[in-house]
Amino acid sequence: MEELTLTTPAVLFSAISLIMLAYTNRFLAYAATIRDLHSKYQKNKDRVLYAQIKNIKTRLYLTRSMQIFGISSLLLCVLTMFLIYIQQHTLAVWVFGIALILLIISLSLLIMEIQISVKALEHHISDIESKE
Repeated sequence: MEELTLTTPAVLFSAISLIMLAYTNRFLAYAATIRDLHSKYQKNKDRVLYAQIKNIKTRLYLTRSMQIFGISSLLLCVLTMFLIYIQQHTLAVWVFGIALILLIISLSLLIMEIQISVKALEHHISDIESKE
């Protein structure tokens, strides 16, 4: 096995930063949608709106978990770089491995969130199709 160098976690560091930006954009979009749904629900206590609110709540919590695992992975990448810097290579390899696992979990949650999003959009499409 090749020795872990500062370059490997540094590359992952930039990738995770971009992923976190995408997660934050998702979170902000959900916040706007929730505010909109809330005002609509206050005017009309429709069960369809309530179902949409429940769906977006699930997606919001998944996004929060994605962010937590992604940030944890990022922190461990930084810790890995520090451990390499202070010549703690064995510990650095283990910490980096954990960082990779956390990133895998974060990306897996993203897949789940995307599937839920698609199902929500399919309901809108089927509603439109049934009226045509």
